[in-house]
Amino acid sequence: MKWNRQIRNSAMVSVLALPIVLSGCSMFGTGPSSQIDPPPSDIEAQMMQGAGDGQTSLTAGGAVSTVYLQNDHGLLAPISLHLPQGEDAAAKTKAALEALVSEGAYAKLLPAGFKGVLPKGTEVKAVTLKPEEKLAVVEFSKEFANYPAVDERKIAEALTWTLIDNPEIQNVQVWMDGAKLNEMPVGGMPLDRPLNRSLGINLQLDNEVNLSQSSPVTIYFSAATQDGTAYFVPVTRFVPYGSDLVASAVDELIKGPLKGDGLENVLTQNTSFDGVERSDNGVVTVSIEDDMFDPGEKLPVQMMQSLVLTVAENSAQDKVRIWFNGEKEVFATDNQDYGQPVLRPQVINDLPL
Repeated sequence: MKWNRQIRNSAMVSVLALPIVLSGCSMFGTGPSSQIDPPPSDIEAQMMQGAGDGQTSLTAGGAVSTVYLQNDHGLLAPISLHLPQGEDAAAKTKAALEALVSEGAYAKLLPAGFKGVLPKGTEVKAVTLKPEEKLAVVEFSKEFANYPAVDERKIAEALTWTLIDNPEIQNVQVWMDGAKLNEMPVGGMPLDRPLNRSLGINLQLDNEVNLSQSSPVTIYFSAATQDGTAYFVPVTRFVPYGSDLVASAVDELIKGPLKGDGLENVLTQNTSFDGVERSDNGVVTVSIEDDMFDPGEKLPVQMMQSLVLTVAENSAQDKVRIWFNGEKEVFATDNQDYGQPVLRPQVINDLPL
């Protein structure tokens, strides 16, 4: 083994953050990325859904809610929480939003190092789901406006991505104290259109990028809690318009995280992208090469899971497989064969408290 020891160690503990079991289906929706205008306009991202048909899925069982919480580096991460499920979908959705409130009712259920970004004292007054429109209308109390302008986009991202983790919700409309908001109450971020995943997450803009000639990709890096448990953090970047989104996303993953953001490499700098294939039966195959690994060596699970999340996020296909150094049997340290199709996980970052 010639790879970085820190990455290997984080990969070994990642099983705590993203357990793997057999599953027949995924709960996530699909949708391709496209060209956008400057933020806060469209920055498309997508989650994957698939019918398993016996395929292996990176999923964990149990009734959980995924909420987007801020870590100690200021980035939003999807965290799986075991919240009261309520009597119906609206009640479950309301509980997920309440978990986003700083020092709120569910603060003791949050893993160490994470916190909600909605202002302290915010009340979730109502949640109305409109299945025919795939729309969630949420109303907050007036305390929702008690935040510094610098946090405005992060708040919008957190509540949006938390809500649309539900495959029945694609768009979000925000109300406050009995009135529909046409803009965020402090910095004026436009809300004239419903919020959705086009908002992006943990946006990283290159000063030289021309947004009118770019497309967004969302990629998943690794981070670690104070006790060393690894978890995944999504980041949205921009690539030239018209480029293959899967190939571009893997290239961005190879480039690695920005310095100082607390994220870790999941691929080595020796990794090279060797191609992508899409089949008629909903499988996208990514081939990569890296001579840092010996033939037959089990690959770090964190590396494989990050690739699955990243490829699924940027592909219209619902199943992902990874071929490595020309081999079609690709086992990781979790003994999973990633050379066979896997589905995007239902549950990620199920961290211990």
